[in-house]
Order: sequence, then C-alpha cells, then structure tokens
Amino acid sequence: MSADRLISYSQRAPDISIAEFLRQAQGHERFYWEKDDLAFAGFGIATELTAWGAERVKTIEDKARKLFRDALVISDAEPLAKPRLFGGFSFYSDFVTENTWAAFAPAYFVLPHYQLVKRGADTWLTINVQIGADESYDEAELCDALSARYDALLHADPPISAVQPELLTVNYPLSFERWSAIITDATTRMRAGEMQKVVLSRVCEARFADRINIDAALAYLNEKYADCYRFLFEPSPGLAFYGATPELLIGVDGADMATMGLAGTIKRGQTPEEDDALALRLLTDPKEAYEHRVVVDALRERLTPITSDLSVPNAPIPLKLSNLQHLYTPISGWLREPAGVLPLVERLHPTPALGGVPREVAMQYIRDAEPVPRGWYAAPIGWIDHNLDGMFAVAIRSAVVQNDRAWLYSGAGIVAESTPQREWDETALKFRPMLNALGIGTAQPHPPTPSPGGDGAVNSANRGEAQPTTEVNHVRA
Repeated sequence: MSADRLISYSQRAPDISIAEFLRQAQGHERFYWEKDDLAFAGFGIATELTAWGAERVKTIEDKARKLFRDALVISDAEPLAKPRLFGGFSFYSDFVTENTWAAFAPAYFVLPHYQLVKRGADTWLTINVQIGADESYDEAELCDALSARYDALLHADPPISAVQPELLTVNYPLSFERWSAIITDATTRMRAGEMQKVVLSRVCEARFADRINIDAALAYLNEKYADCYRFLFEPSPGLAFYGATPELLIGVDGADMATMGLAGTIKRGQTPEEDDALALRLLTDPKEAYEHRVVVDALRERLTPITSDLSVPNAPIPLKLSNLQHLYTPISGWLREPAGVLPLVERLHPTPALGGVPREVAMQYIRDAEPVPRGWYAAPIGWIDHNLDGMFAVAIRSAVVQNDRAWLYSGAGIVAESTPQREWDETALKFRPMLNALGIGTAQPHPPTPSPGGDGAVNSANRGEAQPTTEVNHVRA
C-alpha cells in the first residue's frame, strides 16, 4: 500500500490577524504559537502524529521525516509559510492519558489543515492536504479553497465581548501541611547527598458555570505577557492546553542552537527603585544563585559534547517579566552534526529547571511526591518545520482546560536551603498569570497568610488546612 503524500499551497493574506483566525476556528482543532514578531496558528487536521513509550521522540522524528520527505510545496515564496507541525510531549514518557489529559498522547503533533504565519506586517495563509501517493491533485482547487478561506476571514462577523463565564469554585488539592512535609523531606535528602535539586509543583482547579473562553484567556496573556512564548494546543474543541512561558527549552535552525538557564525567582517592585533593589537581592541571594548554577552547569554538561563554540556567560542577568524576575543565562552554540530539533529535545528534557539533579533521582521523587499527574505541564511544547528544525518551550505558566473546568499548574525549584513557606509563596505568585487570564484574580480558598520576614518571595497565598473546594459567587478581575 502506497503512503499518503502531503500537498501544501500558500498565498499572502494581508489584513488577517492571528486572533481573528483563531476565533473563526472555534469548534475546530486549534494550534497557536507566538513570540516577539513571529506568530503561527492553525486549525483543522491534515495529519496527526502520535507516539508512546521510551522511544516516543525518535518515533515522532521518523514520522515527521517521512511526512516531509515527499511533500510537494506548490508555492514556496515565503519559507515560514511551509507546512509545520505543532505539538508536544508529556513530562514522563510512560504517561497514561486519562481524566484531565485524556485528549493528550505522550507525544502528539498535528499538521493543521489551514495555517497562518505572521511576521511583522507580512501574513501568509497555507492549506495542507494529504492524498494517496498515486492520486493526482488539482492546483486550481487548492487555490480556490484557500481563497475562499481567506475571503471568509476577511468578512467575518465582529467578535463578541471576550468575557469568562461565572466562576463557581476554586480548589487547591494540596494543603500547606502536606506541601511542608514534602519540602522538608526533600531538603533532608539533599543534605544527606541524595539530590542537589528537585522541582515540585502544585495545582489549582477552577470550575465555571459554562465553557471557558479560551480566546479571552489568550488575549489576556498576549497583552500582559508579550515577552513570553504563548501557546495553544487544542486537539479537540474545548479540550486545550495553553499558557505563556518564559522558558525556551531549545531552538534549532540548521547548525545554530539556542537555549537558556532560567531558575531563581523574585517578585517585581512597585517602583523602579524597589524593582532594582529586588533584582539585586535576587542576584546576590546564595540560595537562588545555587539553584540557577545547578541548571546552567547541567546544560553545559549536556551540550558540550555535541556543540562547538558553546557560549555560556559566566553570570546570570535578571529577566524581568510582568510579575516576576528570574535569573537568566542565555546559551547558544553550533551543532557539530545538525539533525533537527528533536534530538536536542530528547537530550535536554527535563532540564534541572523543571526536573532536578541527579535527573533520574529527581524524576522519581517528583513521581512519588506529587499527588496530581503533570501531564504536559513542564514538558516540551512547540513546532517542527519541514527541515525538522524548530523551537520548543517548557510548558510552565500553563493550564489545561476541559470545557468548564481548568487545572492550573505552578512549580518551584527546591534546594537544600529551601523553606516550605518561601516555596509556597513562589508558587502562589506563579499561579497569578493563569488565574488572571481566567478572570479569577487572586481568589484563594483561605485568607492570605503573611510570609515570614526576610525570605524574599511573594507575600502569602492560600496557606490553610486541607483546602476544600471554595464556592465563589462572582468572577474577580
């Protein structure tokens, strides 16, 4: 039996926005990625690639190579408009798709039927189809279909007000008491030499009276977190994973590669003077510096054997986001044997910024300690182009949606000097972008508890007892 063949056709599409493209795609599978002046979006499925088990990354690589090898790109005036896979991986390779993550395979990529790319003021629309290897295609039909879609995008009805439905409950399943016990156990093991670092997370569950407005959440993230990688993977209408992450896992373009060390966190100041003082505090905090150094050292160790001219600055700088500052070290290099982005994804995931050191010990500790499966949280998410190059971010500052429910994730890096309250406060601060994107604000199941003085994180969060579901009568901005 002959394999199917990919046919791709593109045309310029002026006056079409990414937001309008995604809005018109409601009720379909949808995909989105944006950073700086480059944005991609897609809807519908021309083909999908899935994989399970320890060889999942290699399996996706083989399937992607086969898909693109015999592809026919009819109009290739704009390389960015060529066919592109969107997708990601689960945190653990043996992840079982169930409950919250039922629509997400451990490795899952989609080539959209329609895709849009926008770079600066230039916009291109692409149609992707698969036909049998022995079938003929009609270029005029593809052109007509693409033109019809473009016309529909141009003449769409005006958007409805982007608001969220009524919020019913907010629930934090992990109590502070349990969190404290986990952190204390982890730091005890670190002092005994079992681990250097582990990243632990907790979850917030929000329930609404009606289906969550994903577009409104994305609009908020695009406005407030334009300096982050914004993404959406919605393989079934209403079942979506989205977020705004500051952390690049890996970007590959031919032999060029780029990644980053991102670890160490403090809040933003209310004034420029306070902000600068907090940045200095972050840069000089021994605990934060150690946490960051562990990440950078591990990246250097993993990348040195496969690169030349690896650039790793000697000291981090502050990366200032809307509500947080991180210690940041940009890393770049030249691949000795370029083979696309996926071998680097497999080599780097998880970095110590999301797993820990030693890697396998930390991964098992996370599996045993966290009561809620991570799914795709803290895992690679991104895109792969026709050359098998691409870009993947680390899926933090994220949420997974099932129609009228959302599960928000937040994590913190734990080292021997960590204290439960300080790390609890840090995760509370990291919840804020996704809470605000859903119109929840800082809704908590219990009154805030002030942090002990001098530990440098954020003032308080939802410390309390077992943290039962909390009824909420209205949405807070």
